[in-house]
Amino acid sequence: MLKEKFNQYSFVLDRTARRVKQFAQSAFVENGIDLTVDQWSVIKTLYEHEDLTHKDLADLCGKDQPTMTRIIDLLIKKGSVQRVEHPTDRRSLHIQLTEVGKDQAKNLAPLVKEFRMQAWENLTDEDFEHFSRILNTIYNNLDKKKI
Repeated sequence: MLKEKFNQYSFVLDRTARRVKQFAQSAFVENGIDLTVDQWSVIKTLYEHEDLTHKDLADLCGKDQPTMTRIIDLLIKKGSVQRVEHPTDRRSLHIQLTEVGKDQAKNLAPLVKEFRMQAWENLTDEDFEHFSRILNTIYNNLDKKKI
């Protein structure tokens, strides 16, 4: 019985992660934000780290490199980011926010935070601490294991 209960954790995690992303995307649309949740994640990450290689950005956003390439290409078309050659290594491209991207990061951060906080209604700081500890433990358990 106990083993059965623990086997359902991945379903609950996946269902909740999907719901959080769907909620955020709906909130973006309702508020006229012309970005996807993944595009927002890239903009926010670049705002916090300023100048990253494609690989570093993909790692920080938890995306594979082909997916990150598609996201970056779309953000370039929207004028939010740009690829810049490294000053001493022409083979290395860095991704940077444009002024448009910096403005998006500054202006949208409070609104996105408001959307995300709705998920925490009726939960305490202690709930969040337990939640974070448990998720980090699961992540670390799987990070150590080779399939």
